[in-house]
Parts: sequence; structure tokens; C-alpha cells
Amino acid sequence: MTSTEFIALLMLATAMSFTPGPNTALSSAMAANHGLRRTMPFVCAVPLGWGLLLSFSALGVGALLVALPWLAWAVKLTGVAYLVWLARRLAATRELGQADAQRLQIGFWQGVALQLVNIKAWMLALALVSGWVAGYDNAGWRFAIVLPVMLGFAFGSNLAYALVGSLLREWLAGPDGTRQRLRWFNRLMAAVLVLTAGWMLLR
Repeated sequence: MTSTEFIALLMLATAMSFTPGPNTALSSAMAANHGLRRTMPFVCAVPLGWGLLLSFSALGVGALLVALPWLAWAVKLTGVAYLVWLARRLAATRELGQADAQRLQIGFWQGVALQLVNIKAWMLALALVSGWVAGYDNAGWRFAIVLPVMLGFAFGSNLAYALVGSLLREWLAGPDGTRQRLRWFNRLMAAVLVLTAGWMLLR
């Protein structure tokens, strides 16, 4: 892999990882409602799920989404339905203590599974495999470079958003305990999830 290709990979990874999306919105929202420690399983789940998805794509499984439109729609609709469900729960959360009642705590394996029903992630994985791995004599070596780069960015971006959410936790509670800031923050994060779901559906 040339230095130009590697720089292009880093630029793509930065743009795709640090722009707001379902994972970063959930990392930030969960840290704001639950704290950083309880959000770390999800933060760690994202790179594992993404790594599995990228590996499946490199093995040719991802190409099935292109070859079988009904399968792509099944993945898309499942992911959209789950994001809308999470957004509804998040928007209804008005108190820090309500987060558990609204089931906003996404466990490790749920976080992994969320990556596998994210059609946006599948399309990115296919783009990475077709642009940086497939068709080259040293495909295995190229994949060995692409995979840790994308895992590192997936972990780093979600950790950064979770840190922001945890740092905002006390401020979001508000000085008078009315939790108005938290309500608006949760609604904003819910809106990000709905917009992402809409974008996924229209792709």
C-alpha cells in the first residue's frame, strides 16, 4: 500500500468515524445519562462489530447485499426500526434516573449486533474492501492494514463522544434540578438517530 493510499484511508476513516452517526450519538447519550464507565461496553462493542462486518465483507459475504436486494432491504429495515425505537426511548427520557427504565443501556453484544444491521456500515465496508483490498496480489497484507486502522478510529471516535457526554453530565442536570438541558440534549440525540434512520432508508 502506497503512502498516498494510506493517507486516503486515514482521511476516509476520520470523516466516517468522527461525523455524527448512530454509534457516536448513542455513545454520547449513554454517557450523559449513565456515566462513562457504564458506556464503555458499548464503546468497545462498536469496533468489534465493525471488525466482524469488515471481515465478512472481505470474505465476500457483504457482496450478497448487492447481489440480493431483498437481503439488503431486510438489513436496512431492521436497522431503521431499531434506531427509531432507540430514538423514541431516548426522547422520552427526562431524568438521569429514568435512563434505566427507558432501557437506554445498550449492552456489549447489542452494540455488536447494531453494527451488523447498519446498512451504512455495510456499504462503507464494501467500499473499503473494493478500494483498498480486493483485486490486489497482497490483499491479505492490505486487509491487515485496513482492519486495525478502522478499528482504532471506531474505538477512538466513540470514546471521544462518550467523554463529551460524561463531561456534560452535571451541566445537563441543570443548576435547579429541572433537567431541562438533559431533556433537550436527549431530544437532539434522538433526532440524530431518526435522521440517520431516514438517510439509511432512502439510500
